[in-house]
Amino acid sequence: MFLRCTNRQKDGKAHRYGSVVENRRVSNGKVVQRQVLYLGEINDFQRESWRKTVEVFEDGRSSSRTMALFPDDRLVEINDEDVVQIRFTEVELRRPRQWGACWLACWLYKQLGLDTFWSERLPPSRKGTHWDLMVQALCCYRLIDPGSEWHFHRHWYDSCALPDLLGAGFELVEIHKLYKCLDHLLEHKRALFDHLTQRWKDIFNATFDVLLYDLTSTNLFIIWWELPKDV
Repeated sequence: MFLRCTNRQKDGKAHRYGSVVENRRVSNGKVVQRQVLYLGEINDFQRESWRKTVEVFEDGRSSSRTMALFPDDRLVEINDEDVVQIRFTEVELRRPRQWGACWLACWLYKQLGLDTFWSERLPPSRKGTHWDLMVQALCCYRLIDPGSEWHFHRHWYDSCALPDLLGAGFELVEIHKLYKCLDHLLEHKRALFDHLTQRWKDIFNATFDVLLYDLTSTNLFIIWWELPKDV
C-alpha cells in the first residue's frame, strides 16, 4: 500500500487530495489500483484545513507534546520546534481493520439490551473468561460476516475492530471456548425470547396476539460411509 496525492486547480488555488492505494494483479496479468482509504484534502493555502497534529510521548517526559505535521515538499512558513515535516511517499498503512460495521453491530446489540441481559446471566469465570463479551463478539460476527467459529478464531477477529470496541484481546476467541460458549446459552433460551419480544414491543410500540418468528438455518449433512471410494 502507498499514499497517492492528486493536485487540482480550483478558483486559482491549488488543492491536494490524498488516498491510500494498493496494487492488485488481475487475471490478465495487469496491475490495477484500488483505493483503500480516502484521506480528503490537504490544502496549502488554508493552513488550518491541512495542518494535522499528533500527540507525542517522548522518553523522560510524563506529559504528551503536540506536534504539527506538514508535507515535506512544502516550505513551512513558521519556525517552530514543534513542527515536523513528513514524507507522504513513505507513509504506510499497516493492519487496516473493519471499524464501521463493528461499531454499528455493537450499537444495535446495546439497543436491544443484550449487553445487560447477558452480563447478568453470564458472569466471568474463575479463570477470567468473559462469556458475555464472547456472545457479543459472536453475534457481531454472524451479523456482519456469517461463518464458522474456526474462521472467526483464525482470521476474522484479528481483522476487525472488535478487540478495541470490546476491550478484549485474542484470548476472547480461543477456539474451544467459542464452542463451549454456545452451551452456556441453551439454559437461557426462554428468557432470551421473552427479552427480545419485549424489546420489539417497546421499540416499535407493537401489539400482537400471536408472534411468529423464523429461526431456520441451513445445514448440509453427508453420510460419508455411503460416498463412493474415489470421492
